[in-house]
Amino acid sequence: MLKKIDRARLFLQAHQEMFACPICHKRFFATDNGLVCANRHRFDLSKKGTLFFLDHAVKTEYDQGMFLPRQRMIQSGMYQPVLSLIKEQLHVNDTVLDVGCGEGSFLNQLITETTQTAIGFDIAKEGINLATNQPVSAFWCVADLTNLPFADLSFETVLNIFSPSNYEEFNRILKKGGQLIKVVPAENYLKELRMAFYPDDPAKQQYSNQRVVDKFMAHYPSAARQRVTHVFAIPEALQQDLLAMSPLEWGADEAQKAALRKAPLTQITVDVDILIAKIY
Repeated sequence: MLKKIDRARLFLQAHQEMFACPICHKRFFATDNGLVCANRHRFDLSKKGTLFFLDHAVKTEYDQGMFLPRQRMIQSGMYQPVLSLIKEQLHVNDTVLDVGCGEGSFLNQLITETTQTAIGFDIAKEGINLATNQPVSAFWCVADLTNLPFADLSFETVLNIFSPSNYEEFNRILKKGGQLIKVVPAENYLKELRMAFYPDDPAKQQYSNQRVVDKFMAHYPSAARQRVTHVFAIPEALQQDLLAMSPLEWGADEAQKAALRKAPLTQITVDVDILIAKIY
């Protein structure tokens, strides 16, 4: 079995044309160690087979304490109806980019065709390191959403699941005839968890992403919008993971969190809008 770094090296050699230097925006060439551009900006593979495209380390609040519970919840089928609908939109020979991929669980469940070419990136290095353990044949990197290290017209599909957007960059890297698939939490998303964490704060119990949806539709007026809502029965072994997988926990009272750990939720509502824009 090939080491992670060797698999990554083969990927770069086969797909070097998909990448562009984030410093000077020139095309990259694959080397034995990673990528180098015509201006000699070098990016070398880590031992885990990842590339770090940032010019400085970034500290985020997303760490293993959140990524691992999130991974287990995704693997348990919490988002299966959502992922099934997205999967219907993917094609056999697609080149796919997962924006803000975290530890890679969504991409792992979406990419099954061996002919699909998949890349996932996140700004959180810990998430990318975990993503290299996913069985899916994908390339993983740390990158900045505002300055993507990818060439123009490189992807058939960009996935933007529960993560920030940069529509100018998305339009640049998407091929004509490609698609942008964005998943946005709707008003009832994780409503049981919000009510449990903030029982005395009605403002935090309310939730709206209409501004995000409106911005997407302003960029892509002909986009399709589909709402997916279901109640997921949480496996008993994962009920503590639900509490740790979301930023909702960060502002909650310690006493409230302790009470929830003693009496965890047994079901949770998944309520999202799936927005699909075709690029012409």
